[in-house]
Amino acid sequence: MKACRDALLLGLVVLALCSGEARAHLLAGEAGGFLSGFEHPVAGLDHVLAMVAVGIWGAQLGAPALWLLPVMFPMVMALGGFLGLIGVPVPGVEVGIAVSALVLGMAILLQWRPPLAAALFVVCVFAIFHGHAHGTELPPGESGLLYSMGFVAATGCLHLLGITAGLVHRWGWGARALQGAGAAVASGGLFFFWHAVG
Repeated sequence: MKACRDALLLGLVVLALCSGEARAHLLAGEAGGFLSGFEHPVAGLDHVLAMVAVGIWGAQLGAPALWLLPVMFPMVMALGGFLGLIGVPVPGVEVGIAVSALVLGMAILLQWRPPLAAALFVVCVFAIFHGHAHGTELPPGESGLLYSMGFVAATGCLHLLGITAGLVHRWGWGARALQGAGAAVASGGLFFFWHAVG
């Protein structure tokens, strides 16, 4: 019971950290770059689904994947963002983002437990696509560094939300609920894939 309460409290803290209401207290200029970057991942459902799925899958896999997947994803995503910022093309970005939600959702649904290196490879490949999409959409006149810090921070919040939700996998009902969430994420990925190739 205490674990459920702690997970719920952690989830509420993450939601509070990810809310956009604090904008009224920030100064214009430099804060704008960070805020633009922070809002970018949460503005697109395709990104949200994949980011939360990384956290859930890590929780399903347990330590050390529980922390390694959500740490490696933003690090590699920052590399992808840098490639986007400097104009290095990465083919199939939108398709890659859609496939990331599809694959991660299926991994959760099927409770796939690959070797740690394989799981890290999967999330790192997808991180390049997500980062590149963020990097190429830097708003004019905004700091690329602060914008990048913003989208990495938002991604971390979404991963933490996924980890928090994923902690229920310890109970039978929780494992089934996560499989349902995985099916929903995979369905979303399929929808985005259809639109990306259509």
